[in-house]
Amino acid sequence: MRKSSLQTGKDTPIERFYGIGEKRAEAFYKLGIRTAEDLVYHFPRAYEPRGNVKTTAEAEDGEVCSLVLTVANEPKTAMIRKGMTLTKFTAFDEDGVCAVTFFNQPYVRDVAHKGMTFRFFGKVKRDKPNAPAWEFCEPFEVSPRQFKTEKKEKASVSMASPIMEAVTPRGVLRSLVPVYPLTAGISQKLMGSTMKEALSAVSSETDGISEFLSENLLKKYGFCGIHEALRFIHMPETLDDTAVAVKRLAFDELYLFALAMMLSKDGEVKRVDAPLSVIDRAPFMSSLSYRLTAAQMRVCDAVEQDMTGGTVMNRLVVGDVGSGKTICAAFAVYLALQNGKQAALMAPTEILARQHYEELSAFFARFGYQTELLVGSMTASAKKKAVANLASGISSFVIGTHALIEESVRFQDLALAIIDEQHRFGTGQRRKLSEKAENVHVLAMSATPIPRTLAMVLYCDTDVSIIDEMPPGRQKVDTFWVNESYRERLNGFIRKNISMGGQVYIVCPAVEEEETLEGESGERVSMSDLIPLGGAREEKTKKKAATAFAEQLAGVFPEYRVAFVHGKLSGKEKDRIMTEFAKGKIQILVSTTVIEVGVNVPSATLMIVENAELFGLSALHQLRGRVGRGKAKSYCVLVSDSKSEKARERLKILCATNDGFKIAEKDLEMR
Repeated sequence: MRKSSLQTGKDTPIERFYGIGEKRAEAFYKLGIRTAEDLVYHFPRAYEPRGNVKTTAEAEDGEVCSLVLTVANEPKTAMIRKGMTLTKFTAFDEDGVCAVTFFNQPYVRDVAHKGMTFRFFGKVKRDKPNAPAWEFCEPFEVSPRQFKTEKKEKASVSMASPIMEAVTPRGVLRSLVPVYPLTAGISQKLMGSTMKEALSAVSSETDGISEFLSENLLKKYGFCGIHEALRFIHMPETLDDTAVAVKRLAFDELYLFALAMMLSKDGEVKRVDAPLSVIDRAPFMSSLSYRLTAAQMRVCDAVEQDMTGGTVMNRLVVGDVGSGKTICAAFAVYLALQNGKQAALMAPTEILARQHYEELSAFFARFGYQTELLVGSMTASAKKKAVANLASGISSFVIGTHALIEESVRFQDLALAIIDEQHRFGTGQRRKLSEKAENVHVLAMSATPIPRTLAMVLYCDTDVSIIDEMPPGRQKVDTFWVNESYRERLNGFIRKNISMGGQVYIVCPAVEEEETLEGESGERVSMSDLIPLGGAREEKTKKKAATAFAEQLAGVFPEYRVAFVHGKLSGKEKDRIMTEFAKGKIQILVSTTVIEVGVNVPSATLMIVENAELFGLSALHQLRGRVGRGKAKSYCVLVSDSKSEKARERLKILCATNDGFKIAEKDLEMR
């Protein structure tokens, strides 16, 4: 008996819908879906163009399309090996025949019967182009009399595990079918049928989703109503429908996000009883071996104004790789220390913390200030001594990792907390450091360039400084895009760079060979991620695996030391390998994307990214930033055989510019 909802409206529990029992409800919960409203805001990640119907003669080899075919014989199922079945039958249209096979779907024989017509959607494979159609299909029961065309013109194709929909006199088949992010226990069919019920529930006049934009706003920008937008995004008839829906729903996302950010602000700005005093900058500036850029000076001015004003600083500094954010942070530390206060810098990894310590401890020692290092791998006695020095005020500055937010860490008079790579820390972790004392000024840094206008929206509760120019003298990293046919030349280029004293990063998208590109994620999709048009089958790419590729390279380059590092290694092991690479003991480092932002290896002159089409613009630009930190000329080589227009466009952009902000603009535009 069909289950009916005990209530209607946007708050209808997911388990009240047809076919959703306790086990399936748990699967929906994993996707963050508990009510009808949650479900209708679970957007498709792509659409299958099932309305692209071809005949067996028109369909090209490898084309993803639909064929409308009549079943010629009863399906037969056989066990081909333990745990795997193969069901096959023949279907035909006026131009030819198609051999249809299904793997591990024996129920097909209970659905498809001789004489029934279905729409089959999937990839078409053209077989034996010169063979008569009925010869191809033996031992199936197909007669040449069933075709109108001449014998020599018969088409013969095949499809493996296509999506099959019955064609009936009353049934209407959809041209565009949404493809949703899923999780184990939920199929596309179940998601689609439940979505239809949910759309009906949220359209209730009494308990449904209410229109929250005014009539004037809808007319001014040409937006459709919220119910129409949700119907168009989940049940479009044409691509124009999806465009109308995306326009409205994308606006809603930004509007509600900005509103939430405004509401999350504290009711009033935190004020300080005793602002810091303005200091003489001359000693700090004269200690530098270079002049700060105009952008860096603007950051220093803003920091000084914040810290010497009457309110607590909450500032984010966004700058491209190598733009000089760290020296701006050092100025903030100098200002705090000159006022008799203490400062702390928290880095996401131990290797980055040690790198900052090596550079900044010597710098501040010139002014008579003692700097401490506090990281997890230190001995208990060393930690105890560092903590005691901070509590007593002997040390004015500390650099560390998450160890800084432990309960045992106390300060005599902390005034400034600096968060390096702020996106790597949770909100709670950042807050814990700033709450080590009253009214602590917070300066966060990010090496991920984002467009200025977007930064103002994303961080509307934070003051944002953008360093949009590079220090003079920093060498441009030349970027090239090659395919697999250049492998031998690329190996020669690796040898040339190493022979000249350089080191090489090689980045792979996977850790192990068995990891594959395809697989459905349970992540929620936002309007910026939605693919308005796509086939059922995305381009398949075999990922280069870091472990296997490192072994292969060790054979190609026996004269060099090759090592690999990836996210599955322990933090201690990763730090050990990265430290050895930084010291020049390793010539070739094969890695996944765990190469830390900010790690400074001046002798690294070549970055090679395998399967570059699998990385986003921002990720590729960040990886490129690992080289070009010394005086030697540096290069980045993107390896890809992709035929995807979007992927090729990304690679062209990387080759055309080194400007992180221009890349960020292009990235936003493409999304």
